[in-house]
Amino acid sequence: MAAKNSSVTEFILKGLTDQLGLRIPLFFLFLGFYMVTVVGNLGLITLIGLTSHLHTPMYFFLFNLSLIDFCFSTTITPKMLMSFVSRKNISFTGCMTQLFLFCFFVISESFILSAMAYDRYVAICNPLLYTVTMSPQVCLLLLLGAYGMGFAGAMAHTGSIMNLNFCADNLLNHFMCDILPLLELSCNSSYMNELVVFIVVAVDIGMPMVTIFISYVLILSSLLHISSTEGSSKAFSTCSSHIIVVSLFFGSGAFMYLKPPSILPLEQGKVSSLFYTIIVPMLNPLIYSLRNKDVKVALRRTLSRKVFS
Repeated sequence: MAAKNSSVTEFILKGLTDQLGLRIPLFFLFLGFYMVTVVGNLGLITLIGLTSHLHTPMYFFLFNLSLIDFCFSTTITPKMLMSFVSRKNISFTGCMTQLFLFCFFVISESFILSAMAYDRYVAICNPLLYTVTMSPQVCLLLLLGAYGMGFAGAMAHTGSIMNLNFCADNLLNHFMCDILPLLELSCNSSYMNELVVFIVVAVDIGMPMVTIFISYVLILSSLLHISSTEGSSKAFSTCSSHIIVVSLFFGSGAFMYLKPPSILPLEQGKVSSLFYTIIVPMLNPLIYSLRNKDVKVALRRTLSRKVFS
């Protein structure tokens, strides 16, 4: 596979730093992050799968969020770790594959988070209709919609990048194959290309953010009408973990993509990318485990059964 009219068959990833003395410490640091990400997300997936009382719509979406975070991190981190200790080359085919998977998982996660916000809205504002509104069929449709939007967005981004020309320079100023660094490297990238990317990203981030915002406005309005302070606090506590995850994910993503390159240079953009590609997938299972009573109870019971068996 090669780009249209392109003489470039591989890219060289510049990575996080050019300082040789920092490469080994950074390798072990991000290896630790990746191990925590793998153990945390696969652990949460296993826990939800093995615990019957967690087989509810909320944890159905959390199961898929952990699956996406695991795959998302695995798409980016191993190649970045290799670049610290060996060759930084990545073939054009490998680069486009990484770009496609990156776009697919990040867009799918944004819509999964919006589905989780809708689930909390129904649970708090219409509890009597919850089992009907959030039926298995509805949950499956929401999940397929999230993955469908991820696939469509990934195809759009990858297709537009493959139609660009990469003439001679193949030094990619990033630790992964991302949209903005590839646009900067192209010899025929134009304002129109950047505008298309901006519009597609705005839709993929904007639609979920609007859904989440409306859901929480309605949730807040409903909580204000709850006379019991204890009841209001209990209801809002079920949303707190989701709010933290949403803030981390959309905040770092919007900071990277919804600002012109002149305001956010790529060197600074790499830090933002690092946050939502490496740090957020690592923190998500920790946030839901440490702040969720049901998950902590399920974990204690599972560990107790393993110990006594």
